[in-house]
Amino acid sequence: MRRRIRSLQVSLALRVATLYIVATVAVIAVLMTRAYDTARSLSDQELLLRARDLAGHVSVGADGRPRLDLPPNLVAIYEAGPGGDIFAVRDANGRLIAAVPRGFGELVAGWPRATAEAVHFSTQLDTGGYDGLGISLNSVAGPVSVAVARSDAKAVAVYALLRKFIHDTMWAVSFLVLAALAVGILGVRRGLKPVRDVSEMAAAIGPHTMQMRLPDKDLPSEIAPLVTAVNRALDRVEQGFTAQRQFTANAAHALRTPLAIINAALDEAEGNDDLVELKADVARMNRLVEQLLRVARLDAVLLDTSEIVELNEVASSVVSTMAPWALMQERKLAFKSSDAPVHAKGNKHAIVDAIRNLVENAVVHSPAGTEVLVGIHRDAQVSVADRGPGIPAADRDRIFDRFWRGASAHAVGGAGLGLAIVREIMKAHGGTISVEDGPAGGAVFTLQFASAPNTRQNAHEPSRA
Repeated sequence: MRRRIRSLQVSLALRVATLYIVATVAVIAVLMTRAYDTARSLSDQELLLRARDLAGHVSVGADGRPRLDLPPNLVAIYEAGPGGDIFAVRDANGRLIAAVPRGFGELVAGWPRATAEAVHFSTQLDTGGYDGLGISLNSVAGPVSVAVARSDAKAVAVYALLRKFIHDTMWAVSFLVLAALAVGILGVRRGLKPVRDVSEMAAAIGPHTMQMRLPDKDLPSEIAPLVTAVNRALDRVEQGFTAQRQFTANAAHALRTPLAIINAALDEAEGNDDLVELKADVARMNRLVEQLLRVARLDAVLLDTSEIVELNEVASSVVSTMAPWALMQERKLAFKSSDAPVHAKGNKHAIVDAIRNLVENAVVHSPAGTEVLVGIHRDAQVSVADRGPGIPAADRDRIFDRFWRGASAHAVGGAGLGLAIVREIMKAHGGTISVEDGPAGGAVFTLQFASAPNTRQNAHEPSRA
């Protein structure tokens, strides 16, 4: 099955090229046909004029018989020798009046009498081939049959000149066609430029740029309805996004107060192991609500990432704040700074959230008694390494999707939002997040920020928290 051409520009260019090629071939064919027909017609007209000229010089001699009296200039033309024009004139009875050369007259003497309608003939003499016509014309001596012909050598020269002319014309027409084709392709490309511009704008529309709309002016009339339909679809999608974000934010805010009341009541209550498990469940619900609020803020507010942030300071503060919590989880936090400030362009509070989410994720997935290491590296990188089970290669593209939970998430009670929040924060900063296997097991998550000027990174020994 033939593969369809998907590019509109290529398709239009090929059609224009096909049209030009077909038109060129047709024009050249018609030109050649007309040129050869015109050449033959001119040759016939010239031979007919010669025949009439010969008939006009027929007169009646003193003996009463027809005779041919040619002026000296015509005699010189017809008696120029081999390769010149030949003729034969006969009277109404078929008697030969005059002929040049004599052999042609003897040949024509055996032919039927000519008619008023010119008849073409070809003959071969000792001097070469000839092409001519025979016709019956009136003269002073009555009707005469005139046969006049010219050498094929002259016709060959004429047709050679004609072919040369057609060859040159074909080249000229071909160059004109190529020029017209180039202009046509450029015209198609220029005409489709608004479509390419609209496509680039459409590709830039995402969850954080839902307010953008495609321009519907200066577009081809065939594309304008599609752009209008896309803009209306974007209106509906934006309304759905807004409603979803509002619902998430309202639900999270509505849950915070009752959860805080429940948590306070549980702290004052005394009970058995069931109460401890209930407190853990409430803690997980609190964490989920906080993550939902962070997601809602990220979706609704465009982060200002223009400030200069010192990554050592930010990461150190996160480690210091979370160290007591990690110890309560029977894990340790370590911080490996650089010997010089490491600056990055970004939003300090959002970077704190990103590092905190990675630390929380590393702690809950690490075995008891192990260490989670937060490090600052060259080129504005922040890494968080754990000693957990690691991330299978098949899941590394999915762990950053919202609400995606791996096999280990059921054991630790994750909601599948922490890593998704980190990825959204890095997107807002124009950075990336990646995950690799740790050198001693576990996983290493790396945040790559845009470096600010004058950053130098060398490592200190780890400091323990």
